[in-house]
Amino acid sequence: MGLRFTLSVLDRFARLGRGTGTYTDYTPWHRVSRADPSSRGRSHLLKWGDRHRELLSDLELVAFFFSTMHPDVTDIREQFPLSIEYRGHELNKYQVGYADLDFPGTLEICKQLDVKHPVVYGSPGVSAEWVMTTDLLLTLKDAHGKWSLLAVSVKPSLPTEGSRSWQLLNIEREYWQRRRVCWLLITPDQYDALVADALKGTFSWAWSETCDQALLNWLTEHELEFDGANLTKILRYAASEGNDREGIRTALWHGIWKGKLLFDLRRGWRPSDPFIRVTSEEFLAHNPIVSGRSAWKV
Repeated sequence: MGLRFTLSVLDRFARLGRGTGTYTDYTPWHRVSRADPSSRGRSHLLKWGDRHRELLSDLELVAFFFSTMHPDVTDIREQFPLSIEYRGHELNKYQVGYADLDFPGTLEICKQLDVKHPVVYGSPGVSAEWVMTTDLLLTLKDAHGKWSLLAVSVKPSLPTEGSRSWQLLNIEREYWQRRRVCWLLITPDQYDALVADALKGTFSWAWSETCDQALLNWLTEHELEFDGANLTKILRYAASEGNDREGIRTALWHGIWKGKLLFDLRRGWRPSDPFIRVTSEEFLAHNPIVSGRSAWKV
């Protein structure tokens, strides 16, 4: 029998500082670990931004890929715990004094919505409030230095309105709305499966720390020439100019993920697939998180 959530497990999470910190010092509330109750589906452990990211499903993995492509993202905290009680704004960790008041926790929000707060049970007759989490919490800083948060929940589908699953999502949504934080519900209906496949196949190049900026500049200068060409042709042309093939591959996908090379992500990622240029608006529309697309319509 596998591990299950109990009061002692949640107490251990709190003692270990789960769900606290920022950037490299952040520790997710739920982790990919043998000491944690397992998640449904496959989990993933990938390094991004000098920290291993712990993603509990294939859907979270895709949402995380989309999140890293946001032009203003500075930090991503996965499996972020929602406060049960009143607490200061989560942006205070980045911008001291952002808000001098406390915001309602999930317990108060449940009271206002007239729904039961989720609980976890210990020994017979003993229970405690369950700590709810948001799958991904993005910290954004725009070109003018303005900070903001973007909360993302990932589900296989939109639950039936009024169901318990729907209630729990509504609690999470209300939690972030009270803090004036945009909350998105991402399901597979919000993105093209071909785009997701392209991201899965190219993230290792896009995230590479060895991207040559000079090569990326060279690619952007020749972007129009590559419209309709496949990767094999681009690599052959790049090599004739004295460039390294693997370096070009890395710079190419780095540039596409950063939105510096506006190619259609639905093209696939195989060397034989042609690169097709798109407008900036069309490129951004590939990404539900950047474009603010959500399954929640209420």
